Amino acid sequence: MSVRRALHFVFKVGDRKETIKFFTEILGMKILRHEEFEEGCKATCNGPYDGKWSKTMIGYGPEDNHFVAELTYNYGVKSYKLGNDFIGISIDSKDILKNAEVKGWPVERENDISVLKAPGGYKYFISEKSESGSADPVKKVSLACSDLQKSIDYWNGLLGMKIYEKTETSVVLGYSDDQCKLELKSIGGPVNHEQAFGRIAFSCPTAELSGIQEAIKKADQKILTPLVSLDTPGKATVHVVILADPDGHEICFVGDEAFRELSQVDPKGESLLKEALIADKSDEWFAKKGLSKEEK
Repeated sequence: MSVRRALHFVFKVGDRKETIKFFTEILGMKILRHEEFEEGCKATCNGPYDGKWSKTMIGYGPEDNHFVAELTYNYGVKSYKLGNDFIGISIDSKDILKNAEVKGWPVERENDISVLKAPGGYKYFISEKSESGSADPVKKVSLACSDLQKSIDYWNGLLGMKIYEKTETSVVLGYSDDQCKLELKSIGGPVNHEQAFGRIAFSCPTAELSGIQEAIKKADQKILTPLVSLDTPGKATVHVVILADPDGHEICFVGDEAFRELSQVDPKGESLLKEALIADKSDEWFAKKGLSKEEK
């Protein structure tokens, strides 16, 4: 099997403007590309919604060698109820806590780790370890699981991820030493995804996609979207298959060759996002209805 890559985690965001501020001004990430879509995604990238939506890729560097966030925004959806499925993302940075202090962003503590919550409630675990300039500060995505051994059998056995660390209640897996890792933590009960459920994405050579799909089918595991091609206006068409692990965590595998073309940093990304923010009148709509987009 050739090398696979951890790409991004997909978040559904209700307040796009404040979320972008958090990612850029507090976490210190950059807008990598921005795309607007008039109808729902064939692979439900934006969740089970059929209307207009947008995708903003944001991170510390190019998607070729950084794990980034995909912020999906459904016009007209003000908020999403959180489940217990997403635990958090771990980032090593000497600047984030300083940014939070300057901007007055709340910092909590959990088990001696600094925790910041993005708008919508998603958690970020911040450490201040020194890293070389080329290293990706995003180190780990942590997700909940109900049966650790079942999860290991799936991610390590079926999807071929290497085990890096293992305890009685958690496992850390990855496809490469220098990539963002996936941590699965047993929560001793059912995993509840609610409306805010996300999706983790990986790439592989396009030729491997059908093999992944067949292996999942043979193991009688869930395929949410069979192998399909996805178009992005004016950009490369990619092939993807969407899976679900034993706890229902959504997993996207995308053909690497076309994705590298699609995911090039767009110099116009930030200006395209600004234009979309200015054109978005949903705040006014909610105000007229006597609602607040910040309400949970």
